[in-house]
Amino acid sequence: MMKRATLYSAVLLLPTLLLSGCVLEESLRKVDLGETLRVGQQAFGEVDQKQELEIGKEASAVLLGAAPLHGDTKLQSYVNRVGLWIAQQSERPDLPWKFGVIETSSINAFAAPGGHVFITSGLLRLMQSEAELAGVLGHEIAHVIQKHHLKAVQQSARLDLASMVVASQLDEDRQRQLERISNGFRDLYSRGLERDDEYEADRMGVILAARAGYDPYGLPAVLQTLGALNPADSDLALLFGTHPSPAQRLSRLERHYPQLDRYAGQAMLAERYRQQTRMLN
Repeated sequence: MMKRATLYSAVLLLPTLLLSGCVLEESLRKVDLGETLRVGQQAFGEVDQKQELEIGKEASAVLLGAAPLHGDTKLQSYVNRVGLWIAQQSERPDLPWKFGVIETSSINAFAAPGGHVFITSGLLRLMQSEAELAGVLGHEIAHVIQKHHLKAVQQSARLDLASMVVASQLDEDRQRQLERISNGFRDLYSRGLERDDEYEADRMGVILAARAGYDPYGLPAVLQTLGALNPADSDLALLFGTHPSPAQRLSRLERHYPQLDRYAGQAMLAERYRQQTRMLN
């Protein structure tokens, strides 16, 4: 199993690989969140969905270059079913969503443009219920909905992503353009998003989980678990280095608890989670 330090260095250094092996389940239903999950002003109007999917492949390759997908197909299928159900509650249900479990002891989860979401086996081992999984996946889905990673790479690296994708499709310095895109995301995953993006994803994540029928306090429960761990643990270094502290995230979420309380009796599905993830033990 890859150690946390290896994952961190791989995110920074490994070359681009093609995304492969993610299980894609049939979409379950479409629920429009309307104003509840209103998408903000788009900073990437020039990037159409086809281009976003191409960019997402390069961003996902950075993550899969750092650690492989877990080999258990039943586990991958389970996480895809949960993730796809939650994604159908978003304003972008028609993206070709793909969810994958990365085999590493590092405790983290990642998103890439176009609907790619990854969670590490290390984080799955910490969770106690499907509601907790739903909250974490909802957080990552929110990053995709709001195009947080696209905006961050465009702004920090000053890259015209749309033009670069078009150039690569026309074989105009294809490898150089794809490497520039990959390098932008490699830097982003090691640096992290803006704190406001993470707080927004937390807020949207609990809403998505609630709309999917889960107890919305799954994500706060995960944050409480993370907050109780030793911050010096090397498996937490990348997560804690790229996100606000669990205490800060919980403090921001607390203001929404009065609205969430009415959904607190929804499904936790702790036993089903244990059954579906028992191969991790």
